[in-house]
Amino acid sequence: MAEITAALVKELREKTGAGMLDCKKALSEADGDLDGAIEYLRKKGLAAAAKKADRIAAEGIVAATVKDGVGVIIEVNSETDFVAKNDNFTAYAAEMAELVADANPADIDAFMAVTAKNGETVEAYLNSMVAKIGEKLSIRRFARLDGGTVATYIHGGGKIGVVVKLEGGSTELAKDICLHIAASNPKYLDSSFVDAAFVEKEKEIYTAKLQEQGKPENMIPKIVEGQVAKLLKEVCLVSQPFVKDPDTTIEKLVAANGAKIVTYTRFELGEGIEKKQENFVEEVMKQIQK
Repeated sequence: MAEITAALVKELREKTGAGMLDCKKALSEADGDLDGAIEYLRKKGLAAAAKKADRIAAEGIVAATVKDGVGVIIEVNSETDFVAKNDNFTAYAAEMAELVADANPADIDAFMAVTAKNGETVEAYLNSMVAKIGEKLSIRRFARLDGGTVATYIHGGGKIGVVVKLEGGSTELAKDICLHIAASNPKYLDSSFVDAAFVEKEKEIYTAKLQEQGKPENMIPKIVEGQVAKLLKEVCLVSQPFVKDPDTTIEKLVAANGAKIVTYTRFELGEGIEKKQENFVEEVMKQIQK
């Protein structure tokens, strides 16, 4: 039998867009013949992903689950909002969230090798979904928190997802914190998490503005410190006014309930992905023609 080298697997993957494990199997079935392996993948419907590999998948859904004390949010992307609202797609995203809770993968690459309920690896299952649905799909990221008091919250039908872990407190409190984070989008948990580079950059900006305004040089450092302190209150979760009761801060809220926020993660669908602008009518016609 011909040797299946890493370079050959890589070449097949680049040509077809199929998963690594599927490429290895195809090459084994074809005794190392590249064309035969491509034919094998096409017959299995796995090479269909190749035509979609360079498309932008910025729609989709953020799904969540809490299972046996484990909270998970996961972002699964599609090309169009039509697919994002498809029952098969939403059920698939929910299944992937539950699988992350059970398998506890280290990262996306590790998750791709996990075996799903249908017996396929996550990577193979994803490629099967691409062939079935007819557009590019991707599992972009996930966050998994366990121990303590865990809760999740999904806003806007899957546009924003939050998972929170508390020390002490109740599930209801954790859910309230999730809701607040979804609405207020804090950059940091508290001042100890603030990136020093972020602070220095803000100081630089404030200083330049004050100099432009003609403020006395000896007064600028004190004014800048005050502005930075105000900014940190705005960007740190614990110092923000609680959305349900602006008269109290998140810090006071959790303290009053004998709790402490350990960590949190907030996903906003498609953030950081450059979306392609398409004509709506053309988008509809593409769906009809599939």
